[in-house]
Amino acid sequence: MPSTPYTFALDPQLAHDTVTLGDLPLSRVLMMDECRYPWLILVPRRPHLVELTDLAADETPVLWEELRQSCSAIASLGTKINVGALGNIVRQLHVHVIARHEGDPAWPGPVWGHSPRQPYADETARNRQAAELRRLLGV
Repeated sequence: MPSTPYTFALDPQLAHDTVTLGDLPLSRVLMMDECRYPWLILVPRRPHLVELTDLAADETPVLWEELRQSCSAIASLGTKINVGALGNIVRQLHVHVIARHEGDPAWPGPVWGHSPRQPYADETARNRQAAELRRLLGV
């Protein structure tokens, strides 16, 4: 992929709600600070992206591979993986990868709009989950 002469800037809302896990070739990988669901967010490190169709043609398969890798990494943490790129509030292109299981608080509906986010109770629990997700992703 071509390098860009731009410094990646994460949307302030994403920065506030997440923990950075690391970088894949195209995307910054974040963990949502939400204790009820194993939840990754992939953010392509490119300027001015809003929609999936804003990706360059050669970057689209890279993002899909990163999504496949992310889904595979957290598949053991749930019984169903939800993937979504909504962007209604945060306009910066980002894709959610969430491990769900029957009986989780929002099951079988979507996690969005179900209830307010529940951050991890303490830094130790958040760091433990982040370390496990980094291990599963290899970042």
